Amino acid sequence: MESASVAHGAHAAHPPEAHQSSRIDHRMLGVLLFIISEAMLFGSFFTAYFFVRAVQNVQWPPDPFEFPVLVASMNTAILLVSSGTVHWALHSIKKGNRRALQVGLAVTFMLGTMFLITQINEYFKAGFSIQDGAFASVFYGLTGLHGAHVFVGLTLLAIMNIRTARGHFTPDSHMGVEAAGIYWHFVDVMWIIVWFTIYIL
Repeated sequence: MESASVAHGAHAAHPPEAHQSSRIDHRMLGVLLFIISEAMLFGSFFTAYFFVRAVQNVQWPPDPFEFPVLVASMNTAILLVSSGTVHWALHSIKKGNRRALQVGLAVTFMLGTMFLITQINEYFKAGFSIQDGAFASVFYGLTGLHGAHVFVGLTLLAIMNIRTARGHFTPDSHMGVEAAGIYWHFVDVMWIIVWFTIYIL
């Protein structure tokens, strides 16, 4: 009886590990759920954008304003290339190529910084401010929301660059790189949708 009590006490002191699905890592599941919530946030901004365009029923953007389509398209190309470099970085560490991982993350960070600087410069040259009507509000709202996500992505990439320099990642342990890469791909996809919706449609 006493041995049973001791065993029960030991069991209570060390509860079994939480059940984990064999299909997906719990950390990756957290990343994916976070991205889903962010996609819903973007969805609310897109809803506001389409509502404004449907209600105003005028030329977009209204005269005399213009959107810098060429600059936005160049920024789109920059982000597409950065998606390729971050994918290359992840593929490299899976193969044990640490040098390529460092280069891939560094190039991705530089491309993302270039995108953000270009977008900020676009704001200064836009010729209108957020107070210039509903169209300006949704323009700055959508592009600003995306810019904030780019900044978060750059912060993650900076951390991954530092950790890479310290030798934290191996072919069997690279969750940080993978999570940051997935987030960066999400940022890229969102920009393509923003670019097509605002500048092309």
